[in-house]
Amino acid sequence: MTTTDERPQPLTGRGRPRREARHRRTRDLAQTYDGVASRALLRRAGITRHDVSCEVAAGRWSLHGTQTVVLSPGRLTAEARWWAALWETGCGAVLDGVTALHAAGLRGFDSDTIHVSVPGGHRPRRCSGVVAHTLRHVGETRTGGVPRTAPEVAAVRAAQWAISDQQAALLLAMSVQQRLVLPDRLLDVWRVIKRSPRRAFIDRTIRDVCDGAQALSELEFGALCRERGLPEPTRQSVRTLSSGRAYLDVEWVELGVAVEVDGSYHFQGLQPVEDALRHNEVAAEGTVVLRVPLLGIRLAPGRFLDQVERALQLAMARHGVSDLGVTHRERLGSV
Repeated sequence: MTTTDERPQPLTGRGRPRREARHRRTRDLAQTYDGVASRALLRRAGITRHDVSCEVAAGRWSLHGTQTVVLSPGRLTAEARWWAALWETGCGAVLDGVTALHAAGLRGFDSDTIHVSVPGGHRPRRCSGVVAHTLRHVGETRTGGVPRTAPEVAAVRAAQWAISDQQAALLLAMSVQQRLVLPDRLLDVWRVIKRSPRRAFIDRTIRDVCDGAQALSELEFGALCRERGLPEPTRQSVRTLSSGRAYLDVEWVELGVAVEVDGSYHFQGLQPVEDALRHNEVAAEGTVVLRVPLLGIRLAPGRFLDQVERALQLAMARHGVSDLGVTHRERLGSV
């Protein structure tokens, strides 16, 4: 048995015995790296360039780039592609951004591009399908499995590198909702970042998803209504229902219209069931209740306020009210 500092002797012999010896030596590599191995790993296992060429020529192995050898037939798994991306890029690359989140268990978001980060001062090799980010500080990493940045670091970078605000918000929300990232850890990472693409948007979104219960106050919603020319909600109201007390975020009591702003905690565990029961009880008593996800207010405020406005208009018609306020009337003309 060899020690960690010893390398296996180069293979000897020819033909079938040598081929069988190659496969014995690469069996553990194939299992560890999900069917692929780097040329460097193969050399350390005593597999020569000639051995690789023989296996490739026979169709038993194949090449994936300049540094990666595919040891198992069939389509490469996601993990095999991640390993290959690191080997092909070189320079001590680690998975980062959305790819690191996938490696940590992210579900429900597809991306064909692999994101990796390399330390500053290195020149990563170009690799098809891989985006290499050269960073002064790669940050905290995880080494169990494919090397990758810590989930809270990866979540922030995924948002920074996203193709749109909507995608950035989605990745941050999913990271917290799927419990890949602890809210406190995400906030800690974000607080020390001084410069960032879409900084203001990411700042609001991180605070929303980490503290959704308190992120949008009645005053903020009232300000949105004023900007729109709508009357401000009369008050936060308390309802006594058969199941107990229910608190509505904002309500126009005279018109029987209420809005519930759902922060991130509304989508966790059994909370959606409790919300639906409360919503239905309030609606059964005649109040129109609109539900607005907090991220919806950040991403598409105009579309949600269109719905609020429409609900108020219909309620006015039902109640015989003809005035939403001078500002609103001037903008709309006649209702």
